[in-house]
Amino acid sequence: MSQPLTLHPDRLFPADEASRSVARALYAGVKDLPIVSPHGHTDPRWYAENEPFPDPSTLFIVPDHYVFRMLYSQGVALEDLGVPRRDGGRTEQDSREIWRIFAANQHLFRGTPSAMWLAHAFHEVFGIRERLDADNADRIYDQIDAQLKLPEFRPRALFEKFNIEVIATTESPLDELKWHRKIRESGWKGRVLTAFRPDPVVDPDFPGFAENLVELGRITGEDTTGWSGYLAALQRRRDYFREVGGATSTDHGHPTAVTADLSAKVASDLFDKVRAGSFTAHEAELFRGQMLTEMARMSVEDGLVMQIHPGSYRNHNSAVLAKFGRDKGADIPTATNYVHALKPLLDRFGNETKLSIILFTLDETSYSRELAPLAGHYPALKIGPAWWFYDAPEGMRRYRELVTETAGFYNTVGFNDDTRAFLSIPARHDVARRVDCAYLGQLVAEHRLDLDEAHAVAHDLAYGLAKKAYKL
Repeated sequence: MSQPLTLHPDRLFPADEASRSVARALYAGVKDLPIVSPHGHTDPRWYAENEPFPDPSTLFIVPDHYVFRMLYSQGVALEDLGVPRRDGGRTEQDSREIWRIFAANQHLFRGTPSAMWLAHAFHEVFGIRERLDADNADRIYDQIDAQLKLPEFRPRALFEKFNIEVIATTESPLDELKWHRKIRESGWKGRVLTAFRPDPVVDPDFPGFAENLVELGRITGEDTTGWSGYLAALQRRRDYFREVGGATSTDHGHPTAVTADLSAKVASDLFDKVRAGSFTAHEAELFRGQMLTEMARMSVEDGLVMQIHPGSYRNHNSAVLAKFGRDKGADIPTATNYVHALKPLLDRFGNETKLSIILFTLDETSYSRELAPLAGHYPALKIGPAWWFYDAPEGMRRYRELVTETAGFYNTVGFNDDTRAFLSIPARHDVARRVDCAYLGQLVAEHRLDLDEAHAVAHDLAYGLAKKAYKL
């Protein structure tokens, strides 16, 4: 017999009554605030075409690396979960069979943030009141599948139901942004922006880098065989993203936070080497570092907020990369240096009040040692929220404890969900609001913060800081 699915109203609040009662009061003031989602990876096509989501597995499992990486770690083949192969080889096409595998393995998610996000979506969006398991898999599949066919479960209707004020997607610099253009031309009031992700044309190790440079030149009309034309082409694409996609930010997923500030001649010579494909690993890193500084220079001029997401050893599993391609759950955190790595960029632009750089990390040891002291001094720097593997209650608590003592609350930027899973967005924001209110409740209970101050901070963490930091 299946067990009931419930969401406890005090989940994630402190166990002691004094802190918990304050957390409840703080949460009551922010739980219904609009969602500002300034950085993520949902598909703009969803909002442009507003077609029904195909089926429960395509919605919850196939595109979500949080889900299928856990199943893969326990020996479930990605083919059996419907993850497409690069060679077009056999993968499971029966959505119901994929769902049954998922249902039979729910125990694997116990204690994880994925379990919280899924429970929230099942309970709050689809009205499910029993835990998913092998016995009720077909029944719950049918319930969700039937609802997905209704108008109120189409992407735009859910966008409005979730009370999303604004959401940003992330696109390649070579993207024509046709879906963003279609959204704007449709007359729909939902606000969907893009973010400029230049990695395919600034990272020499990115697959197809040389071909991407040729395409960059074609779509901009600039000569990308030379350094000055290359930089001009990048600026043109930034302008295009601002004009067509409403972009307010850029995003940089480099392996490290290394920056450089080379002379024009040295940078030009280095560009010639990477364009020709005759570069060392050190030269690739140096070029990426130079491009972070060039992007900062452009941001001073055009106002785009700069996000740096370093420290992930991407596609660590070579066999999965070869068979299924990029972004299949095999990205692993690495130790990351910021103090020395960022100094060339900060020497040039760190004191610029017109520049806003949001730093993220997958190396929690850097919070109190490096990121908080840096952001607590340089006007150009802010600290992004607990990211990716640490977008979880424990990770969020550690983040607040390690960052606040040096950088305070106002050198951080609120929360962003950074997700591809559309239905997890309200769940993720709810978790962040609860964790922040729990932290603030403890500060009030310890007489380190007055209640009126805590209410103001809770509002800013849930809503105001993200709008301000991302110029929304």
